[in-house]
Amino acid sequence: MNTSEAISASAVAALADRRLDWRHKAVPATANGTTHTDFLAEKHTLADLQTPLLTLDAGALRHNADRLASWCSEHGVLLAPHGKTTMAPRLWAEQLSRGAWGITVANFAQLRVAREFGVRRLQLANSLTDPQAIEWVAATARPDQPILSWVDSTVTVDVIGRTLEAAGSNAVLDVLVELGGIGGRTGARGVEAALDVARAVSASLNLRLVGVSGYEGSLAHTADADSLAAVRGYLGQMGELHQRLLEEGLYGSDAVILTAGGSAYFDDVVEVLSPRVTAGSEAGPRVELMIRSGAYIIHDDGFYRGISPFSRDGGEPFKAGMHGWARVVSQPEPGLAILDAGKRDLPVDEGLPRPQLIGPTLGGPMLPLAGAKITAVNDQHCFMTFDAGTTTVRPGDVVRLGLSHPCTAFDKWTLIPVLADTDGDQTVVDLIHTFF
Repeated sequence: MNTSEAISASAVAALADRRLDWRHKAVPATANGTTHTDFLAEKHTLADLQTPLLTLDAGALRHNADRLASWCSEHGVLLAPHGKTTMAPRLWAEQLSRGAWGITVANFAQLRVAREFGVRRLQLANSLTDPQAIEWVAATARPDQPILSWVDSTVTVDVIGRTLEAAGSNAVLDVLVELGGIGGRTGARGVEAALDVARAVSASLNLRLVGVSGYEGSLAHTADADSLAAVRGYLGQMGELHQRLLEEGLYGSDAVILTAGGSAYFDDVVEVLSPRVTAGSEAGPRVELMIRSGAYIIHDDGFYRGISPFSRDGGEPFKAGMHGWARVVSQPEPGLAILDAGKRDLPVDEGLPRPQLIGPTLGGPMLPLAGAKITAVNDQHCFMTFDAGTTTVRPGDVVRLGLSHPCTAFDKWTLIPVLADTDGDQTVVDLIHTFF
């Protein structure tokens, strides 16, 4: 890999040489043994595929990637997209090509995938406590290929130090102190506790403090006034922690990162924390604000559609970039149809799939499916109710489904077809390989 590349172009390009087979449930059996490149050259369309199926929309992906990249540029903030949403190097490359700082991941396994594809800058939005992970990061990270991680307790600081000492390593790992919130997930509970962690980092021979991190999304799940107040209050505490670290001289770098922001509240992150970011001076380090939105590039017809800042601000919203397709396998009683997609095919944790359209064939004409509802989902089936007096549903019919939460959609597919336009030209223009 060229060390100036944000991701290895050759590694991503090599995905097109992969052969399609029984491991890729999104492609038909007739494509068994065909390479990715040959499959696309044959100009397959949605009609050539089968159900159950998850597809992406090329136009929506481009729109969403461009939209947030432009917004970040306008607001002067860095973007390190959370790669765990898609675990798709091809999509990471699209995000990085638009100026993303690097890729964020959630665990050691994801770090290994990202580095295998040559992602140059990485952030682990978690603490290193597994000895193998600590030793791997120590051996892998370099000044031109950094790996940032988080710490939220003095015990974690000690674990890293003892592990590297036992391994005979003199490596110094770059870390951010993570601030949490009561009832949240990880993170030191309160500014004073986080300061204790930062002091331990400063005293460590194996760690260097390079910023403050946090995740506001674990403290709220809606965009009502109380939720936004909780988010903004927490972000204010992050800013206070940063100021205290500056005052005590605990940062070990002349370039500091403040990072928060998933796909739900990134506007609040920028509004609250931007005043804390300065151009730097002799009195302190250069400070940069970084958001880590990941779901935005896919977006959805559910949770994120309702909570995204671009849906709430009256501006140009993100577009739903994924859809499910399921076939009716049984219509056992009036007003009930059983579809051939379930929890192992579609996300259900942030809302059940929503019937949108119905037609007699996949890739053929479809009509709106008004009043229909998914009421339950099994491993391999959806239960769809509908008005039998106004709607006819037959075995073999195909239903298009709006989905919620891309983070639990991609993990169910090793390969996902990309359509030129879900509502128009349904030619398969790309295949996205995932690595969960």
